[in-house]
Amino acid sequence: MIDVFCAVLLDFLTGDPPNFPHPIRWMGALIAAEENLVRSYARTDRGGRAGGLLIVLFNLCVAFGVPWLLLRTFRRVSPPTYHVLNVYLLYTCLAARCLRDEAVAVLKALEQGIKGARHRLSYIVGRETSHLNETEILRATVETVAENTADGVIAPLLYAMIGGAPLALAYKMVNTMDSMLGYKNEKYRVLGFFPAKADDFWNYVPARLSGILMNLSCVFRFNVKDGFRIMLRDRKNHKSPNCAYPEGAAAGLLGIQLGGDNVYFGEVVRKPTIGDATRPLECQDIRRTIEIMFRAECLLLLIFLAFRW
Repeated sequence: MIDVFCAVLLDFLTGDPPNFPHPIRWMGALIAAEENLVRSYARTDRGGRAGGLLIVLFNLCVAFGVPWLLLRTFRRVSPPTYHVLNVYLLYTCLAARCLRDEAVAVLKALEQGIKGARHRLSYIVGRETSHLNETEILRATVETVAENTADGVIAPLLYAMIGGAPLALAYKMVNTMDSMLGYKNEKYRVLGFFPAKADDFWNYVPARLSGILMNLSCVFRFNVKDGFRIMLRDRKNHKSPNCAYPEGAAAGLLGIQLGGDNVYFGEVVRKPTIGDATRPLECQDIRRTIEIMFRAECLLLLIFLAFRW
């Protein structure tokens, strides 16, 4: 339990330092190599889909098995080393500070000019940003923080509380596979089928829990009634079965509208809206969404503490 709190504190204080040894980067390199391998051998849709399934199964075994074996070994031979390694692995699964820093960087760039803000936003979103206006930049940033409250903060923390660092890293592997292979375009339609489905499955509970935590943590701060109402009303207004829950909670709490059409890899992707446009988006909404993210994280920690006390 103490290791989890130490990892959260370390993430809050340091974020994701550049060039720091990071398991998620190693996961990305492994997935890229596997993609090249599968594409060199798979000649049919069935072969490509089978290759995607093998990638998922193999990577889950690696992501869970390697840290489990390391932690089990060090727990026996050197308990202090075990705790240091455990905190480090848990810390690398969390992204709250990184999300905060990247979102604030977009906000600061926007204050200097829209061109720089578009470029900075491109670091954290998959959509094309070169044509976005100020409102669209704000919307994209709020959506990113809200969505990643689920898969970058609440989900890894929840899995860490259930199964320790090995389960949290297994989740991060699923999430990384989806971010690299789970696109719904012609290139990844076959190979990315199982990585995308795995991500949907692993995020099913965390996404819904995230929406609930975001609302409950803001009882005395934002419009919780609309937060729950919009989350439930617009829960299906997204191509993902999970993303609309945290985005809907944020939209309702802040009284803004998210969603709508975006451009990915030169193709317009039609999306329904989430929330009601009771007021226009403003720069402060980015900081408000960051606050909601940290509130939800703190509430989950308090719940964890209450159950473990």
